[in-house]
Amino acid sequence: MDLSTRTVLVVGGTSGIGRELARRFAAAGSTVAVAGRSPRALAELAAEGFGTFEVDVTDGSSVTAARDAVLARHPALDTVVTTAGVMLTEDLRDPAHFAAAAMTIDTNLLGTIRVVDAFTPHLVGRGAGAFVTVTSGIAFLPFPPMPSYAASKAGVHAYSEALRAQLDGTGVEVVELVPPAVATAGQEEVNPHALPLDAFATEVVQLLGQDPTPREVLVEGVLMHRWAERDGTYADLVAQRSRALSALPGRRS
Repeated sequence: MDLSTRTVLVVGGTSGIGRELARRFAAAGSTVAVAGRSPRALAELAAEGFGTFEVDVTDGSSVTAARDAVLARHPALDTVVTTAGVMLTEDLRDPAHFAAAAMTIDTNLLGTIRVVDAFTPHLVGRGAGAFVTVTSGIAFLPFPPMPSYAASKAGVHAYSEALRAQLDGTGVEVVELVPPAVATAGQEEVNPHALPLDAFATEVVQLLGQDPTPREVLVEGVLMHRWAERDGTYADLVAQRSRALSALPGRRS
């Protein structure tokens, strides 16, 4: 993928990985727009020179309105990156967890589907372009305190595979970005082993720039997650990660 010539929309690009990827695409020479919910963050990004659009991926009418506004301003749009998401812990012994599960699935999985559905006719009509979906190493190696997050990202992985098959022959690529734990939004405090955002983004840009573009963008730090079942390490790693369940509020002594 030539990152210097594209017109890119990063949905969920107001913070974290999405914001950094927007900056990296722009630095490479692409025209970049960002969509998200935070007016303050959008104003900051507009001051940096990005096109900005408000969107709530849990609201179909908001996604449709954002699509129309984006295409009116950027009719040459050829790349849509779906990074919007939430990451919540849940104690499955507590029925109150369901609210977090519903929010997670609605944002991470259904939100991705809403965005992809909104822009598919445009990209297919162009006969060229790319969707970049964002999953997680947790899609392949669950982190037990975040069950619905793992399920939602596994769902995005499966959806991305099916989308790629259905769009085969249209000229539209489907690229799945699979991050490990990345030091954003306090993750460095939750996980001291989280990969620094700058290092992660640098590796992602290098991989995206390959020809052909990889179907899955796998930085070095996520390989242990992605291939745990193949490598026979899955059960031991899930057991290790299950120790974090003791930190859930309802299980602290």
